[in-house]
Amino acid sequence: MIEVTTVTRIHAPIELCFDTARDIDVHTRTVWKHTQERAIAGVTNGRIGPGDTVTFEAVHFGIRQTLTSRITAYDRPYLFVDQMQKGAFKSMCHEHHFSVCGEQETCMRDTLRFEAPLGVLGWAVERLILQRYMQAFLESRNERLKAMLERYTVSE
Repeated sequence: MIEVTTVTRIHAPIELCFDTARDIDVHTRTVWKHTQERAIAGVTNGRIGPGDTVTFEAVHFGIRQTLTSRITAYDRPYLFVDQMQKGAFKSMCHEHHFSVCGEQETCMRDTLRFEAPLGVLGWAVERLILQRYMQAFLESRNERLKAMLERYTVSE
């Protein structure tokens, strides 16, 4: 199993960061454009909450894929966890942690754990390709989320 962690400091209140991070519309606007990611089932717009599911369709490595996740833990505004119910991975769990780390500043820590299928071949792909890819995906998404939140906070 691979674990990828990112930490992003955002100049915005914790409640706003938490609520924006679980917004499906924001998610699809902040991921890489070439993935063409969109929500197709479950909660397809607005904020996802405890017990809710969402199914995303996206293109990764030239292959159109679907991934269904459920919110399995929820403690507003500090934590939500989405866990894969169905998709290309053997398993996937994504923890979103939020904490106050300064006046009007939030630390957002994402921890993504995943395991590829296909035994030894999957193990090799995890280490050679997927770990860097998923790290870059999360970092890019979180920087776009940060920019969006900080623009919003400044304009208020």
